[in-house]
Amino acid sequence: MRVVVQQEPFDLGAEANAFAAADTGMGAIVTFTGVVRDLARGDLDVMEIEHYPGMTEKALTKIATEAQERWSLGDVLVIHRYGRLAPGDRIMMVATAAPHRKDAFEAAEYLMDYLKSRAPFWKKEITGAGAGWVAAKDEDEDALTRW
Repeated sequence: MRVVVQQEPFDLGAEANAFAAADTGMGAIVTFTGVVRDLARGDLDVMEIEHYPGMTEKALTKIATEAQERWSLGDVLVIHRYGRLAPGDRIMMVATAAPHRKDAFEAAEYLMDYLKSRAPFWKKEITGAGAGWVAAKDEDEDALTRW
């Protein structure tokens, strides 16, 4: 298991290839990458993502460990960025490896749902009209109820 919180961009291809090469005994590898969207319809300049160093890594490691305990996984990767990101930049990546696809897909969805609603990150959108914190969405909270 590897959990990384970093400011720098990550190379999606390199990360996915290294993850896949690490364990050849798995029958399924699922990856997901989150990207900064311009929901302001062309007005988003940047998104600032803040976190508390140490606390964030601990929380992400805890949820990754819970995923490993709940599903039959060979490995888990979570990468999440912080700092100033522009529309189109990669925010995060989740990868899961399992003997069978069902566990890999479900565990990846579980991790994504957690990252979207409970991970200790705070997002601020900066547009030409000003800046504002991104509020939690009911549908993101609702997604957690299935787990």
